[in-house]
Amino acid sequence: MRTALLNRSNSPGSFDFDAIRPFRQRGTKTMSVNSRILWVDLENSPHVPFFKPIIEELEKHGYRVVITARDCFQVCGLADLYGLPYTRIGRHYGKHKALKVVGAVIRALQMRNTLARPLPSLAIAHGSRSQLLAAKILHIPALQLADYEFSNKMPSFLSSDWIMVPETIPAGLHWRNTSRISTYPGIKEDVYVPTFKPQTGILSELGILEKEIVVTIRPPASEAHYHNPKSDDLFYATVNWLSGIDNLRMVVLPRNSSQAAHIGKTWPALIGEAKMVIPDRVLDGLNLIWHSDLVISGGGTMNREAAALGVPVYSIFKGEIGAVDKYLASTGRLTLLETADDITNKVLIQKWERPSSPDHNPRPALKVIVDKILELV
Repeated sequence: MRTALLNRSNSPGSFDFDAIRPFRQRGTKTMSVNSRILWVDLENSPHVPFFKPIIEELEKHGYRVVITARDCFQVCGLADLYGLPYTRIGRHYGKHKALKVVGAVIRALQMRNTLARPLPSLAIAHGSRSQLLAAKILHIPALQLADYEFSNKMPSFLSSDWIMVPETIPAGLHWRNTSRISTYPGIKEDVYVPTFKPQTGILSELGILEKEIVVTIRPPASEAHYHNPKSDDLFYATVNWLSGIDNLRMVVLPRNSSQAAHIGKTWPALIGEAKMVIPDRVLDGLNLIWHSDLVISGGGTMNREAAALGVPVYSIFKGEIGAVDKYLASTGRLTLLETADDITNKVLIQKWERPSSPDHNPRPALKVIVDKILELV
């Protein structure tokens, strides 16, 4: 059973001034805890498909999972699409580091002041700093999952009780206390891709013909702390090159409304003639990838989803390349584009010979992660 986590709801982006009254004593150390309640926080859009099968498995074991979601990057829209009930808390505060810190603290305090009692016995997230801070305040043990070793880490006094990463990441090189580190086989996307079932009709909904070559493009995460402006250069070069190829349509998935507006102002003619399509609603990313002929992305998750599905995929990410992407590149499942010349020399423009169905063979990542959670609680 899933339920909302709060005893009062927060409107999108609302600010709870009561949350910043630190002298309001609430006796967190003595608050009751229910060992059968777990808390999952969805802070970014990839967390929605990732946690859905994990939540379902935990519910099969009799646990009640409560869910919070940050109102940014289509997180809430995807949660609605996947049928996950959640309580909306917080928003994105922009790309400046100071505002990111302030936003994380505000969201953590909103969580702290609105969590329903009894408290959950374990906080689970994929790199949610706000949840980790709230869990520390409320003395809730925390498990954080991660698949990019170069993301900003919390100060040592706010470190997670346990961390779980793909086994391809050399944990000893990136985390001091390896006794807290557990690993799972494969990649994060192996958790949910095996259960994916394609749905027809998505291309016709976008006004795209089956005979056309479909290129799905995810722009770089320009507001992320690890963003490298060279990724933007590759994104512009990619769009400009593809715009001159006949019988080809680009489906561009902006990360937020401001990025969508910028793209619209940069390429109004391409959008006007439907050479470039920007969907006006939240789409199932896996379904779009499956019906694409190739994917070009400035973000890790869409690249890895395409690799997990076997779709040709090219990365224009120019930040520090993580171990997972290096592994996929070394096995031929991902092509890293370094320069504008790489775009024209390495990207193959052709129809993908799509199998009749995705590979539904079970992959061990899901079971290993769920077993670890059950061990901790």
